Amino acid sequence: MIYFFGLLALIGLALAYRTWRKRQWQKEVLASRLTDEEWRIIRAQVPLIQKLPPDLKAPFEGKVALLLNQADLVGCNGLEVTDEMALSIAAQAALLVVNTDAWYKHLTTVLIYPGAFKSKQTTQDGYVVTEQNVVRLGESWSRGPVVLSWQDAQQGGLNDNDGLNVVLHEFAHQLDDLSGQTDGAPPMAAGQSFATWRAVIVEAFDRHVASIDAGRRTVIDPYGATNHEEFFAVAVEAFFERPQALKRAEQDVYDQIAILLNVDPASWS
Repeated sequence: MIYFFGLLALIGLALAYRTWRKRQWQKEVLASRLTDEEWRIIRAQVPLIQKLPPDLKAPFEGKVALLLNQADLVGCNGLEVTDEMALSIAAQAALLVVNTDAWYKHLTTVLIYPGAFKSKQTTQDGYVVTEQNVVRLGESWSRGPVVLSWQDAQQGGLNDNDGLNVVLHEFAHQLDDLSGQTDGAPPMAAGQSFATWRAVIVEAFDRHVASIDAGRRTVIDPYGATNHEEFFAVAVEAFFERPQALKRAEQDVYDQIAILLNVDPASWS
């Protein structure tokens, strides 16, 4: 019995040391800085980063470094992942969490296809299960991986004012999943009310669906009418790429995402 409890104590110490060492490693990586050449690539590939307030540039550098150290970026269908690809994707993903403690802690792999790719989709209607191949620009799986079309990931980074960004979209799903399920309700920021978040998102989603059904143009992409989780993801795209327009059209949605992510892109110049 003494041996058993001793073994448990050793296992506990080993786990505690492993957790401590991981935190120390993260601190070291977050303190690292990008080279001048890496900054040049990021500014060219993701011009939105040039609008970052000066006080967010150091945290941004650390988040880019952490993602590149944590996740393997794997090319698919013969694609060779270059520094430009890796830095573009990491920069866009880091922007989402640049000023928050939220992190893609379960993500270890990003799969990158040259362009749009086929994915198997399974649907169930009662006892009938149907499988079909659908063409996608990106996917986010619970606890990873993230799958991206490089053609669309690059275009999303280069065009920073159309409200369409597949990297922001799929990594928003990764944040959403941190709550235990991808349902449009990510873990709230400190002091943020889940009840308020839910009320704002549900009401805005219903308005969005009604607008799409009526054929009206919307700031938030029509795909957001699919469900609450997609509404959150496309709202995040608009939040960073069309912040003033989103704030005018859906100020409560803008304000809730601003609290969640602790940034205010509408004020960036």
